[in-house]
Amino acid sequence: MTAFARCQAATRWGQLTWEIKSVNHRYLDISSRLPEQLRSLETGLREAVSSSLARGKLDCGLRFQVDRKNPDSMTINTDLLNRLNELSRNIEISLHESIGLSVSDVLAWPGIITEEGIDYDDLAAAARELLDETLAELQASRSSEGERLRVMVLDRLESITGQVNEVRKVVPSIVPDYRQRLADRLADIQADLEPGRLEQELVVFANKADITEELDRLESHISEVRQAMASDKPVGRRLDFLMQEMNREANTMGSKAVDIRITNAAVELKVLIEQIREQVQNIE
Repeated sequence: MTAFARCQAATRWGQLTWEIKSVNHRYLDISSRLPEQLRSLETGLREAVSSSLARGKLDCGLRFQVDRKNPDSMTINTDLLNRLNELSRNIEISLHESIGLSVSDVLAWPGIITEEGIDYDDLAAAARELLDETLAELQASRSSEGERLRVMVLDRLESITGQVNEVRKVVPSIVPDYRQRLADRLADIQADLEPGRLEQELVVFANKADITEELDRLESHISEVRQAMASDKPVGRRLDFLMQEMNREANTMGSKAVDIRITNAAVELKVLIEQIREQVQNIE
């Protein structure tokens, strides 16, 4: 399900920022981007996401921006500083000239200021706590999207129910209408059938055109979809399966159709079912 969440937190050593983006996917697929110093969070990240979500392709990113104004977060690389002093003296001796490194020169030297003063274990604990907050925000976003999808699915389901009810009204008239058309045709050609032959033709026709089972199964699937939509458990895969089954019944009904009204209804049913199927891919 499509959703986005972003949470920030200030720590003693700088600012942490989690960003999690979720898009549609049949299964749970997690990708992560973490600072190298906080790479140990990856296992906990996957466990936390897996316990919160069942489906979706998630892109999880964590950023850490060091507070350069906080002296606790920075230390001086004394080994590098001593080496710079040694090199400076050697150059002065070689050139017979005093060049002297200024404080600003030293501070600007790459690697002279390190972040070894940061307690990354404590920072990781703060990041883990912030992750829970971000996942809660993501869930709220997904719930809002889920409510919109629920309304859409139920609306389409109501239309499907209406189509099934209309077909139910047509079914009783199919055989009598066929009998009348057959009788009219025989009258036009002034032909007579053997006694009982007309009834035999009507029985064969009725068996081929009978869509009662398809309508019964469609109504059963509609009921199951409604029950699934009322559940507080993950139902996306269940709904996907039910849409496949409903589409199969609509196809069979269309292939048996001997009345234009049933043919039109079968087409409309397939359109509505496909609209729901596209959206249930987004439902967890």
